[in-house]
Amino acid sequence: MNADLHCHSTVSDGQLAPAAVARRAQAGGVTLWSLTDHDEVGGQQEARTTAEALGMRYLCGVEISVTWASRTVHIVGLGIDPDNPTLVDGLARMRSGRDSRAEAIGARLAELGIDGAYEGALRYVSNPDLISRTHFARFLVEAGHVASVQDAFTRYLGDDKPGYVPYRWAKLEDSIAWIKAAGGEAVVAHPGRYAYTPVQFGALFGEFIDLGGKAIEVVTGSHTPDQYAEYANVARRYGFEASRGSDFHAPGPDSVEPGSLPPLPSDLKPVWERWL
Repeated sequence: MNADLHCHSTVSDGQLAPAAVARRAQAGGVTLWSLTDHDEVGGQQEARTTAEALGMRYLCGVEISVTWASRTVHIVGLGIDPDNPTLVDGLARMRSGRDSRAEAIGARLAELGIDGAYEGALRYVSNPDLISRTHFARFLVEAGHVASVQDAFTRYLGDDKPGYVPYRWAKLEDSIAWIKAAGGEAVVAHPGRYAYTPVQFGALFGEFIDLGGKAIEVVTGSHTPDQYAEYANVARRYGFEASRGSDFHAPGPDSVEPGSLPPLPSDLKPVWERWL
């Protein structure tokens, strides 16, 4: 099973429409796919219809932004009903503050000598409710301030960097409750990206389990190969099911293409087994 259960489209901060991402996934050999746009399920019908027409199995998905211990964590919901009112209403409340935060990021960057960042980021936005740090990162690359999107986060936009503006996202318990109400399963996305201490990680994983969470991403485009092994061991230690996904956003030299990652370690239980 070549499963890719973490991808983004123009409905959030990706650069390709849902149907185009589906075609890219199928071309990469994906047999089970999920589109997991940030805090938005508006692309699910297009993604499912295209995926199934191409012969792929499809799971409806979403990636929810959460604030935990003053940092942003992402929780992927898989196998959701995208029309569930609890989920839809919760995500709508989440999106409502993104534009004011984006204006504040633009002002912060202007203070650093980078003018026009808010307007520049808007050029990359397809969904006006979902302007994000990634859109600012693309502007910074285009304007020559940084060499890559990752460089933009490292220098300006990452947590605690000079262009970062905090925002109170959903609570962990809310995100999992919305996913469960929609009939899905919650997955901690790319845990290797979070700058927590071992004690904090233990608390995060413990709370996640207590709230009904059962899986983490192990093999993901946001992890290094060493982190594949590290989080495989985390999955073994906590009894987590394992997920796999490219975290694809856009074609390019720094992109991990859908379907291109190595398989999960054979002793881990894939999260997708429940839907087969």
